Amino acid sequence: MGGISDRKQEIKRRRHRRKKIAVFKRRLKKATASERSLFVEKIRKMTPGCDEVVAHLGLAERKG
Repeated sequence: MGGISDRKQEIKRRRHRRKKIAVFKRRLKKATASERSLFVEKIRKMTPGCDEVVAHLGLAERKG
């Protein structure tokens, strides 16, 4: 039997995203505004539920 099952692939992706988001959380404490926008861009590329993650981290763009 070859290859990795779809379930295991998704679990692996979730674990990787969780680790990366933990790194972003740690680096946000000292981040400048330009670094924050870079983090938002990376999170949006990395995860399908990006809007919730960005809002939870307090990086949502403020309008008005």
